[in-house]
Amino acid sequence: MNVLISLLAGAATGVLSGFGVGGGTLLLLYLTAFAGVEQHLAQGINLVYFLPAAAAALPSHIKNGYVDRSAALPAILAGLATAGLCAWVASGLDTGLLRRCFGGFLLVVGLQELFRKSPPTAR
Repeated sequence: MNVLISLLAGAATGVLSGFGVGGGTLLLLYLTAFAGVEQHLAQGINLVYFLPAAAAALPSHIKNGYVDRSAALPAILAGLATAGLCAWVASGLDTGLLRRCFGGFLLVVGLQELFRKSPPTAR
């Protein structure tokens, strides 16, 4: 039963990641809060999980014109460098501190989403 729930959580967060909704964040929450996985291990799983999810979604996003090709390479290079640096820093942090930082990040993002004003629609 546990394996089935994990498969369903992975599939659901994969679909959400493909839509750009933030499935990786939800996967981290599932892994740490419900599956009992340590924060550092959950982060590593999330990184490995994201690569095929992103690769599967990328052709569709390119086809539909959602990828600015001139910005893609600098964004990819900056993302790789930043991810590597932050993974290195996170590996030296206490798990409790890492959990609190992640929780604070989720709280800030959630509040911004909750209280953000929608831009006016074009007519």
